[in-house]
Amino acid sequence: MQRFEGKAVLVTGAGGAIGSAAAQRFAREGGQVAIVDIDEKRAAATAAAIGSKALAITADVSDEGAASEAVAKAVKAFGRLDVVFNNAGISGKVAPVQDLPVDDWDTIVRINLRSMFLVLQASLRAMISVGIEGSIVNMGSSMAGWDVLSGGAGYTATKHGVVGLTRVAALDAAPYGIRVNAICPGVIETSLGVPAADRAGYLAGIQRFADRIPLRRIGQPEDVAAAVAFLAADEARHITGVDWLIDGGQTLQSWANAPAGTAFPDLRR
Repeated sequence: MQRFEGKAVLVTGAGGAIGSAAAQRFAREGGQVAIVDIDEKRAAATAAAIGSKALAITADVSDEGAASEAVAKAVKAFGRLDVVFNNAGISGKVAPVQDLPVDDWDTIVRINLRSMFLVLQASLRAMISVGIEGSIVNMGSSMAGWDVLSGGAGYTATKHGVVGLTRVAALDAAPYGIRVNAICPGVIETSLGVPAADRAGYLAGIQRFADRIPLRRIGQPEDVAAAVAFLAADEARHITGVDWLIDGGQTLQSWANAPAGTAFPDLRR
């Protein structure tokens, strides 16, 4: 498929596993891709994996000027902006609400919610100014936009915030023919930054998650990239304001339907 032939795409957080997978998916389908990441080396690595269709941009998109400049650089390089995967984010410090330092809270909000707003705003302005009926997909939601995580006050609050931001943005952008959606991944195997010595422990932890997921598998970055590409493509032209779960049924599971064991029942055995 060449669904993005002749289109310009911007991906933030594109140095990470999911961002990189999405950027490469867009490029394989014909798009020119601006690779935005706060880490210069990771941005360059993703751009190198794509080749001549990619432009690496180093930027801290939680800064208003940097976010606007990143979008402007993409428009200048490609002459337009059709698609944005708004993907930058962190998990942040895990601590009970009563113990979470305010500085850590502020950092999570700045990166997970403020950056989402700034890139969304700059991208909408770029599209509206030249009449492009584009598509924006926000990553900030994750499964924490549907569920809560003990000790994850900052993370969960920002993810719920992105769901609301996405819905309002979808309504505000609709008169211009621009669609805004969010994706909500569950546990995704990224393994970036896992030392080789810890690989076995990492895989064991992943398997424990898989045992509690109804589809009995851990999501891969390519699973997320496929959903992002669909929402960004013209096939999804009548979809806006949604927040899609990509979790193998993870959030369906509760004590009521798997009360006793460490694993969700597998009746295929």
